[in-house]
Amino acid sequence: MSEDTTRRVVYATAAPDTIAEWLADRYQIAGTPRASLLSRGFNDTYEIAGRNGERFIARLSGERLGGIRDVQAETAFIAFLDQAGVPVAAPVPAEDGTLFQLVDLPQGPRPLVLFRFLDGRVPDLDSPQDARAQGMTLARLHDAAETYGEWETGLRRCDLEQLLRRPLAAIRSLGRLGPDDAGELAALAERLAERVTALDAHMTKTRCHGDCHGLNARIATAGPRPGEAAFFDFDDGGPGPLAYDLAVHLWAQISFGRRRHAMWHAFEDGYRSIRRIAPADEAAILPFVAIRHIWLLGQYAGKAASEWGMEHLPEPVLRRELAFLLAFEQERLGPRLL
Repeated sequence: MSEDTTRRVVYATAAPDTIAEWLADRYQIAGTPRASLLSRGFNDTYEIAGRNGERFIARLSGERLGGIRDVQAETAFIAFLDQAGVPVAAPVPAEDGTLFQLVDLPQGPRPLVLFRFLDGRVPDLDSPQDARAQGMTLARLHDAAETYGEWETGLRRCDLEQLLRRPLAAIRSLGRLGPDDAGELAALAERLAERVTALDAHMTKTRCHGDCHGLNARIATAGPRPGEAAFFDFDDGGPGPLAYDLAVHLWAQISFGRRRHAMWHAFEDGYRSIRRIAPADEAAILPFVAIRHIWLLGQYAGKAASEWGMEHLPEPVLRRELAFLLAFEQERLGPRLL
């Protein structure tokens, strides 16, 4: 290898003590904070403990389309929701008043957000009460978003380009699907796009949470509203159809062999107890379920190609998920597409 060859680090994980020291210099946390690595992947998250029992979550963002512009839009929206009384894990301002900071790592600067720690328990995915609570909180979020003047900021969009076309390109670029399977997937994506486009003029647009699949929440066990759901993990959100936010929850209940239809009905009932669902939005939910599945496969395809390695998305997995999508279309969408 020649000496002038560029050496590029794709992914680096910061040690917990490094994050703790870095936070101590920039945030008002009592004493020297302690950090524990919770997870790494699309983002790296750390639990932060202060001397006086304070608890926070620090998130080092992974690579995103809009970079710091999307983090800026995300954190501003969450701060707005917090001020509006929607239960969320609000960003904690740094000493300079900003809602995120940049951490220099070997692969380059990455945005870090310090979030307020959400007390409460992890949702029970088999509890209709927990599903209903999350539907109610999502409805409150959408109500609040109607008064948010900057709801279209950032580069991330919950639209067909970013939810469907780019993920499809990432899947196909792996080269793991044969020509016939790749063609079937592309044809399915086009049919889904046509169906959503036909409804677009009548669909409600909002600032989406983007990832309300059931586990990005905590259920309050104390305080004035026990049983209430508080949300976190907004980094896959952005401006887009309200129907997509609803579809994410339904997708979580019926994908990968799940049959938790009762949880979806409870979630939908909770949502409707706060806010109506327009006919066009309701009609768009099912196609967005399939689009969400393609989006997720595209997320994994991108990471497999750049960071995780190709074995994370082998051909048998892709073919299995394609079979699920085609069966879903035939069973739930087919008569309407003919």
